[in-house]
Amino acid sequence: MSIKMKFETPDLTAANVAKIAALFPGVVTEGKVNIDLLRTMLGDDVHGDEAYEFTWVGKRAAIAEAGRPVRKTLRPCVEESKDWDTTENLYIEGDNLDVLKLLQESYLGKIKMCYIDPPYNTGKDSFLYRDKFTMDADEYDEAVEMYDEEGMKNFRENVKTNPRYHSDWCTSIYPVLVLARNILSDDGIILINMDENEIINLQKLCAEVFGESNDLGTIIWDKRNPKGDAKGISYQHEYIVAYAKNKLSFVEKCKMQRPKKNAAAIIAKANQVFKKVGAKYTLEEANREFASWVSAQDDFSGGEKAYNRIDQNGDVYRPVSMAWPNKKKAPDDYFIPLIHPITKKPCPLPERGWRNPSATMNELLREGLILFGKDETTQPNRKYLLKENMYENIPSLLYYGGSDTDLLAELEIPFDTPKVVSIVKEHIQSFTADSDIVLDFYSGSATTAHAVMQLNAEDGGKRKFIMVQLPELCAPDSEAAKAGYANICEIGKERIRRAGDKIKAEVGLTAQNLDIGFRVLKVDDTNMTDIYYAASDYTQELLFQVENNIKPDRTDMDLLFACLLDWGLLLSLPHTQEQIDGFTVHTYKGGDLVACFEAGISENAVREIASREIADRQPRRVVFRDSGFGSSPDKINVFEIFKLLAPNTTVRVI
Repeated sequence: MSIKMKFETPDLTAANVAKIAALFPGVVTEGKVNIDLLRTMLGDDVHGDEAYEFTWVGKRAAIAEAGRPVRKTLRPCVEESKDWDTTENLYIEGDNLDVLKLLQESYLGKIKMCYIDPPYNTGKDSFLYRDKFTMDADEYDEAVEMYDEEGMKNFRENVKTNPRYHSDWCTSIYPVLVLARNILSDDGIILINMDENEIINLQKLCAEVFGESNDLGTIIWDKRNPKGDAKGISYQHEYIVAYAKNKLSFVEKCKMQRPKKNAAAIIAKANQVFKKVGAKYTLEEANREFASWVSAQDDFSGGEKAYNRIDQNGDVYRPVSMAWPNKKKAPDDYFIPLIHPITKKPCPLPERGWRNPSATMNELLREGLILFGKDETTQPNRKYLLKENMYENIPSLLYYGGSDTDLLAELEIPFDTPKVVSIVKEHIQSFTADSDIVLDFYSGSATTAHAVMQLNAEDGGKRKFIMVQLPELCAPDSEAAKAGYANICEIGKERIRRAGDKIKAEVGLTAQNLDIGFRVLKVDDTNMTDIYYAASDYTQELLFQVENNIKPDRTDMDLLFACLLDWGLLLSLPHTQEQIDGFTVHTYKGGDLVACFEAGISENAVREIASREIADRQPRRVVFRDSGFGSSPDKINVFEIFKLLAPNTTVRVI
């Protein structure tokens, strides 16, 4: 087994081919899948009729791009972070496609919610289109002006005169949705804001990536600000598309409900009424007063089918005026009496019959959920339980303002059309639990981070956020540029700082443990030189001339976080550094990873690392710098030391 770290994101395409080969060995030859043979083995008629499918120019390239590995890394930026040592939140600067690939191993199946607001493709959007995989070679050569002198990709407007107007948008969105699905937990959910320009294509993309069976529905967001420049019907609404990773798992663990708007008032009234039990009220009287305050229709009479009556067999009949045979009143013994538990006498039957069928009434009786009066003359009520009435269904129609411009103005953050904190917060509250991770890979002004902090302050939660944003330059004449912001990332980070401080100040003592910090990480090319990946392409003479396979501008922290990505460890956990026999040693999450990147590490230091116990166990993983060993025998000696003193520790070199 190789002892070297690979420092390359996983090849998802190769992994998928391996899975197919495991199920159908005969369809994979020399690493290639015979698609027609696979379809035949799955029962398809390869030469049959055409199938319903959604396609566009560039789709195959987009599918391939989702699985293509990259040799990039995330470099920590402590000086731009807030509360680096204690926070569990992340702010990542870079192309979201690269970031999602880099997070595939560390966050596989760990994200509970993705909440994104991608470009709407209005014909005025300037955003990144990855032309290198939407164009053929000739087209790509003609578009070299898309890149500046340093090779960085520039932006362009996807105007509606572009013949690939919709195709380019689909190609840009498809691979990030695929990668987002990978890192969602089995009960995870993705929410996507969109308007009329691409809503149809977005729904088709989601159906293909997540599966039609995992469609949770689409929320209509009535912004109440009709667009004045419309040439036809003036839209005043947008959409929030919701898809689950696995709908069965999601529904099992999440009720698709949100807290009622008057939940706090209900609790307050309950406390007020039940404090009087034993003094002013009996328990029955307190229940009755509370139930009457909550709803005027808490008894068992009537209901949606108010004309129903139930016979002793549980069959439903209708009153004389509706459909009773011969229009004669049914005998009283046809109706199930509700027997008072104290007097043992039947309670009076409501004029319109009981609300529930007999089976339900009997179940409520067994569970003690029928509230009787002091005797049978008082109509019984359904016992009102707070736990059953604090939530309501997620509505298909939301009414809110169009953006939080006023809120950002209060924070003195210049940004056009930000998402609404209250909407994002409400959905995070509805779909996540105490310590879940929320990811937004079109972060913009970082509304999602703001919403997570606000919600945690209100309910004491420990949710974490990961914001991902490309450092798109602010236009020179924009308010943001005039305020001194060079790019969108600077705006987002400053908003989190100001919003966090404001939230913490408003909440007071209850927010002592509120996490309003974030670690800043930035996408960059790999820390390793080309020789690290292709040593076989170099002559022995040239290899001897190369003293180091790590780029000279990279720090210990750069190398540490590259190792975290390579080993699939979370990027938000505590780490320390200390001196052992004069060498700097990094310890991440109590020994999940121990690293020393210094040259000439001593045998004493190696033995202490191997023999010490961290968090009641020996280190799980240890990594050293390859050039840190004086010779090959020194390196071999290190591995022998660990075999002897810590045989369960995995040792690697870079």
